[in-house]
Amino acid sequence: MDEAPEQPQDALEDATDDSAKEKFLAFLKPPRLDRRGWALLAGLVVTVWLSTGFYKVQPDEQGVVLRFGAWVATTTPGLHFHLPWPIDTALFPKITQIRQMQLGVTASGAVGGAREKQMLTGDENILEADAAILWRIDDAGKYLFNVTEPETALRIAAESALREVVSHTPIQAVLSDKRSEVAQETQDLLQGVLDREGAGISIVQVQLTRVDPPSAVIDAFNDVQRARADQERARNEAQAYTNDILPRARGEAVRIHQDAEAYKAQAINLAQGEAGNYAAIYRSYAQSPKVISWRLYLEAMDALLRKSSRVILDSSGHAAGPLAPYLPLSEIKPPQAPPPASAPATGGGK
Repeated sequence: MDEAPEQPQDALEDATDDSAKEKFLAFLKPPRLDRRGWALLAGLVVTVWLSTGFYKVQPDEQGVVLRFGAWVATTTPGLHFHLPWPIDTALFPKITQIRQMQLGVTASGAVGGAREKQMLTGDENILEADAAILWRIDDAGKYLFNVTEPETALRIAAESALREVVSHTPIQAVLSDKRSEVAQETQDLLQGVLDREGAGISIVQVQLTRVDPPSAVIDAFNDVQRARADQERARNEAQAYTNDILPRARGEAVRIHQDAEAYKAQAINLAQGEAGNYAAIYRSYAQSPKVISWRLYLEAMDALLRKSSRVILDSSGHAAGPLAPYLPLSEIKPPQAPPPASAPATGGGK
């Protein structure tokens, strides 16, 4: 009696479950399509498949197109199309990113041993050198497919180029004034090796971060460097003294030469003037010997008497022409006054 009302409820629940299953199966059942429907569906699938061939390359990237895994093209930034997947695929390496590699550091990040850094210089000395290589991808296709391990190959080529440049450079040049030239020569040599191998890598800069002699001899080397610095300082001081004294000596020599030339010209002019004067007098003497002789006599006596403080006149009257008595007033001295008489002394008791 108690279980009779429950039978209709169970039947209702079963019916509801069957209806839900039928609706779900009807939803999963593909619709019936005619020939036109199937054509539209195939066209949609082909359109979606072809759309997978469109790809966009960013401004800092290059597109590397692979056909069944083989490199077939390299594309520039912008929108492009290749054959749809899985025929063609594209890779997008960054070509503007500047990467850095440290020479003297192993691939695992650990610092290499001292013997790995030691290099032989052109004058057969040993030094230890570390360098930083700044590089970027120049051709993405060559970078990915021409070299198996590009970074390992770059490290080996950079170490080889640096050792080659140092091998023909004296140690003093590497440690001082030629350091930048060594870095630039290493960069040029490394770039040439990479271009010949088609590595697709462009070297931006090579920096020598540390160049030192081996630690076992660094104290002795520093002593040698100080001695060379003192030598260079003394040489510079001597050169400075030379640069100071030589111009002054040359200037003094030029001045003396110019004074001598001026004196020479003056002496020549005076001599030529006197010679011309004598020649003129001789021509006049040739025309009137007595007049010129008497004139020369008077001029000579005039010059002579000007220098004399006393003149003696001939009072016999035999001198030529009337002569006036000569009284040298400048030589007459006034008579000296007698000294004043001193007062007689008076004695106290007399």
